[in-house]
Amino acid sequence: MKAVVVEQYAPIDQIGLQETGMPVAGPGQVRVRVQAASIGFVDGLKVEGRYQTKDPLPFTPGAEFAGVVDAVADDVTRFTPGMRVMGAARSGALAEYIAVPATAVEIMPDGLSMEAAAAFRTNYLTALYALGERGTLRAGEQLLVLGAAGGTGIAAIQIGKLLGARVIAAASTEEKRNFAARFGADAVVDYTRADWRDALKDATGGHGADVIFDPVGGEVSLQAFRSIAWNGRHLVVGFAAGTIPALPFNLPLLKGGLLIGVDVAQIARREPEAQTRVMTQLSTWLNDGKLVPVVGHVFAFEDFRAAFRTMQTRAALGKMVVRIGS
Repeated sequence: MKAVVVEQYAPIDQIGLQETGMPVAGPGQVRVRVQAASIGFVDGLKVEGRYQTKDPLPFTPGAEFAGVVDAVADDVTRFTPGMRVMGAARSGALAEYIAVPATAVEIMPDGLSMEAAAAFRTNYLTALYALGERGTLRAGEQLLVLGAAGGTGIAAIQIGKLLGARVIAAASTEEKRNFAARFGADAVVDYTRADWRDALKDATGGHGADVIFDPVGGEVSLQAFRSIAWNGRHLVVGFAAGTIPALPFNLPLLKGGLLIGVDVAQIARREPEAQTRVMTQLSTWLNDGKLVPVVGHVFAFEDFRAAFRTMQTRAALGKMVVRIGS
């Protein structure tokens, strides 16, 4: 089978497709013929060896995928060959086949495309866990989403609306702001402008943001916290800007604000009940048609490098998806 193989940590232009052995579905596992896989910011860091944990070499990047069950171990009863599934793994999704524990996949809702299913799990799990479990976002509150046109940003806009919030989307270009508005943002602001906090103040009627969803980091994070409402919650999701801000401790005191970390990679181990609640709610919204995952640009398998480059240059609208099989 063909797979993207990282033999040495390197820029994506130095990584290629290779012929590799077919994975075997071991005890408790299923093998999936992958039809689509998505690319996230973490995937780019892992390829270059810059993530906080390193995958042992050689490895195949890609965590999220959708496809058709190809084989199952004798002790797996929930899945049978031919079922359409979506799932997530530590790595291995940018390949024609992947073998994962049966607990790592779930049956796809009817009508959901392979591309949408591949773009779904991590972004929407992060958004609902952050906003619902960590930020306790309530109906009628003001939600500020930074990096609003990216994969997690668009998910946060959609989830925020489903939770009843008024959503202000912050993004760096007119194209990105229009994209955010198309998927539900009530107002948009350009956080590259020196006076963007004035625009945010106007957008919130002088109230400030009750909750800030922040996958960006850098200077914009500090400026956003300065505009937080009393008892506001600033959710730290990631650092796409490439720099980690240092918050002066007097700001939380003056604002009565909370700085809250959101690490989706630790939910299953540390808060399994919360993950179950979140995934159950997301599945309900999916099956009811209230939530339709946003798919960004779709790339052919042989063009996987372009998917990484688009994501790494922060030019992405939504999540990048690689179509692997038909």
